[in-house]
Amino acid sequence: MSDASGEPIVETPGQNGMGTLKQNYTEASNVQVVEEMVNMITAQRAYEIVSKAITVSDQMLQVTNSLKA
Repeated sequence: MSDASGEPIVETPGQNGMGTLKQNYTEASNVQVVEEMVNMITAQRAYEIVSKAITVSDQMLQVTNSLKA
């Protein structure tokens, strides 16, 4: 317990709106790990491409400005 978490709420499972406890059950996850990894890699590659494009356009503008002078 900490100041950030506040006081603990102690209740009986299944009463007063509390959840129930079940033994010998495995928590099921609705997250597809491989799909999420592919999405993360795709987003990272897209970020890299956009970042490089911005860098190249900045360099082109610097060359253009230096030609004017």
